[in-house]
Amino acid sequence: MPIATKSQILEADDRPVEKVNTPEWGGEDSFVLVRSISASERDRFEQSMIEERGKNTRANLSNIRARFAAMCVVDEGGARIFTDAEAVDLGKKSAAVLDRIFGTAQRLNGMSGDDVDELAGN
Repeated sequence: MPIATKSQILEADDRPVEKVNTPEWGGEDSFVLVRSISASERDRFEQSMIEERGKNTRANLSNIRARFAAMCVVDEGGARIFTDAEAVDLGKKSAAVLDRIFGTAQRLNGMSGDDVDELAGN
């Protein structure tokens, strides 16, 4: 088995995209594209979940589904369609739809429920 070269690693298309049906948002055939995020994006997301208050830290799980969905929902060219700031508005949408998107995003990004619990300090 050959060792991957630096150029193979850097040129690899290793961030899958998957369709998630969203009939609630546009009809029976409506969907969004959900992609995996980069390692640096995941670090940024995980850092956003940690809230420091003086000497104490705690998990910031508020609007977690919408915040993660905003990072992962993309257009056909792979560009995000929501900014971090728009996650607040996205969080006002159907929990059932966001759960589907969040679940797909978790799976594509190798983020388990245990990972979320670990960040939450549980």
